[in-house]
Amino acid sequence: MDRRNLLKVAGGTLLAGASGAYALRILTTTSASSSAEGSPSVGKKWGMVIDLTKCRSDCTDCVEACRKENNVALHGDPTLDVHWIRKVKIRKKPDHEAGGGAATGGHAPAEEKSVIILCNHCDKPPCAQVCPVQATYKRHDGIVIVDHHRCIGCRYCMIACPYNARQFNFQDGKWLEGREERPKRSHGVAESCTLCAHRLDVIGPDGKHGVPACVEHCQAGALTVGDLNDPHSEISQLLAEHSVRRLKEDLGTEPKVHYIGL
Repeated sequence: MDRRNLLKVAGGTLLAGASGAYALRILTTTSASSSAEGSPSVGKKWGMVIDLTKCRSDCTDCVEACRKENNVALHGDPTLDVHWIRKVKIRKKPDHEAGGGAATGGHAPAEEKSVIILCNHCDKPPCAQVCPVQATYKRHDGIVIVDHHRCIGCRYCMIACPYNARQFNFQDGKWLEGREERPKRSHGVAESCTLCAHRLDVIGPDGKHGVPACVEHCQAGALTVGDLNDPHSEISQLLAEHSVRRLKEDLGTEPKVHYIGL
């Protein structure tokens, strides 16, 4: 029996023998990275602001940059392709559909917006809470990570994620040209945006942290990543100066991706 099948059996046995939410909570307590000590991100809480007033609906620079940087697999089949970041159309219901009172005159057309969707790196990530083997965990700096070596492919995290941000590798990944140094995921594991943690963990000669690939390649400057714990950071200033919204805030997941103009 290989390691993954062994973990599947062990996880299933533990879940079968556990009773109630208390036992599940013990099994799925989120853990900090073992490399937290000495990390340049200790004491920080990374978050993102997406300014939809700057984002062009026909632009996919962030999507392509993410794919190239992280070696995210494309198989040429939409049922198998993996997307860490994607753009979707959301439709705001007009008042007469949303129950906002009687319409005057004619009905205004429903408003559509192009919205960037990715892992929200929740402070209370449901994906980590349901993982039976703790393959999903929240780092000390708030970034939610999947340990591909521990993942048993149960896909509970995909069901639990309210943002549909988790992806599953139905086939072995392929290295993109020039990105052979980046990890290539095996089939049978889940994954999602890491906020380019490998970049954020690097401090340059100017003393600044690296930035995610999507932020670096957004020509419109619609994406900002920074330390939510620093009141003087650019992201904190944006949150203070603008009216922002988060997706499905009512679920209590405390997402760390904020939108301007949503």
